[in-house]
Amino acid sequence: MNATILRQLWSTVEETQTQTLNSLDDASLVNQLLGDLQEKRLLQRDDLEELGDYIRSHLTLIRELAEGRLRTMA
Repeated sequence: MNATILRQLWSTVEETQTQTLNSLDDASLVNQLLGDLQEKRLLQRDDLEELGDYIRSHLTLIRELAEGRLRTMA
């Protein structure tokens, strides 16, 4: 996994609706983000697996960012 893929992931997180980030269970959220990234860029199987692990390890941060966006909108 390279820096470009990581930038695209975090850009995708920012583009994803806050409600989606907060309402999906962990597995569904990982699949949603991987699917969104797959639409933007053809990823190799190894990249998908590594990116899935990375997303799983950062789910708390992803959800905290979504919560922060909710607070700034209120």
